[in-house]
Amino acid sequence: MNQSVSRPMVALLLVIGVAAFVFYWRVGTEKVPGNYNVTKGNYRLEDGQYDEAIKEFTTAISHNSEHVSAHLGLAITYMQMGRDNEALEEFNTTITLDPNLAAAFADRGILYDRMGRYEEALADYKKSIALDPEVLEGPGFLWRFMRNIDKKPPTIADRARYLEEELQKPADKRTLQVPEIDEEQRMYKLKK
Repeated sequence: MNQSVSRPMVALLLVIGVAAFVFYWRVGTEKVPGNYNVTKGNYRLEDGQYDEAIKEFTTAISHNSEHVSAHLGLAITYMQMGRDNEALEEFNTTITLDPNLAAAFADRGILYDRMGRYEEALADYKKSIALDPEVLEGPGFLWRFMRNIDKKPPTIADRARYLEEELQKPADKRTLQVPEIDEEQRMYKLKK
């Protein structure tokens, strides 16, 4: 057999094999259509690349219109961009798709809080805590370490307690916003 012919053939077969593996890994092993794009979208969101995150979450939704994580990611992205009405619409869609998703209630509560809709925020915080008491814990040490955050940000439970106390006071005695503290509050995403 001629070795000069067999080496290119082996190289071609190797390239085809690698391409087939990558295609299978990317498409064939995705258990829920859109998961790959949601993962990419979450990375873009964490990096502050909001336009790219929107593209990824939207692509995931085009593959699977009921992808809860895609709608939640899109809602969080819109909220981070200050596009409150679009964020609220996506949070509502997420909650319609999964009415027991604590993260969606926690994040919609944060949005309501930022919009000055404190009673609705408090109701969502309480619903979130009732659905998943782990929301009480907030971000763990590893999450804070990876983001170089020394002290633990306020949790949903912390904010709910604070709002409840403040809303019991007369309107002119309330302090419902403390921007430097409010900015520390983190979003809640689904764990895969």
